[in-house]
Amino acid sequence: MSKILQFREKNFDDKIKQLKDEIACADAVVIGAGAGMSTAAGFIYTGERFDKYFFDYSKKYGFVDMYTGGFYPFEKTEIFWAYWARYIYINRYMDPPKDTYHKLFDIIRAKDYFVITTNVDHCFQKAGFDKKRLFYTQGDYGLFQSVNPAIRRTFDNKQWVMEAMEAQGFVKNSSGIFTVPSDQSITMSIPSELIPKCPIDGSPMTTNLRADNKFVEDEGWHRAANAYTEFLRNHNEQHVLFLELGVGSNTPGIIKYPFWDMTAENKKAVYGCINFGEAYCPKEIENQSICIDGDIDEVIDMLK
Repeated sequence: MSKILQFREKNFDDKIKQLKDEIACADAVVIGAGAGMSTAAGFIYTGERFDKYFFDYSKKYGFVDMYTGGFYPFEKTEIFWAYWARYIYINRYMDPPKDTYHKLFDIIRAKDYFVITTNVDHCFQKAGFDKKRLFYTQGDYGLFQSVNPAIRRTFDNKQWVMEAMEAQGFVKNSSGIFTVPSDQSITMSIPSELIPKCPIDGSPMTTNLRADNKFVEDEGWHRAANAYTEFLRNHNEQHVLFLELGVGSNTPGIIKYPFWDMTAENKKAVYGCINFGEAYCPKEIENQSICIDGDIDEVIDMLK
């Protein structure tokens, strides 16, 4: 048995209890969630979900996960948008396989909380979190933006996604979920007239996902950013739990590093981190930290 596993077995239950106590007694809880949170909830871009909804794309183009397909240079715009209609539908308008977000909300709902997340799947709001306490920093699968940089607005895409799914031959089951028909008679294309166009000037649309400096930070984005800043300012010297969930090293400057800095600056604050294989903190805040190496969904069950 490795020393790491021995250490975990010896301290794991103690850390769960410590984190549970911190949630209970903290004046405020700031949740910072990354991709690992949605992965723990079952939003996985490979395997069964990919095979069920993208089997035809996989067969024709050879990729084996949704993420790769999102960057594939499809030969026709109609094929590109057919792919993205599926991508957006299952990762934004379908619920995740596990109730991880709902269980977290049950734990946190009575607290004074705020959520900052790099996830774009809208799972927090669907689980019941107050939208006025959410800051989606990197965009939303449910929004389009114009490629015209002068148009600094976003547009809801739900109706378009549903129409594009129907146009490909997907059918709704008794629960209202789009599924592949039994004979798998779907098409990898949408009609040309369904290609999304900006309602203001007719320019092409793209997803509202941060990829470069063309990302639109609309009125809602700035409202959420200001609400987050105000929440931090109002609890600046209080007992705050900065709870980081599934944040990796791709964009540490958005959640991880600021959480470390704010914990170091406030001696009443506590940094909590739940992450499978990446639970760590700087030496400077070790005495203010609870780092739990484990599956987020399982840890939340223990906290409940």
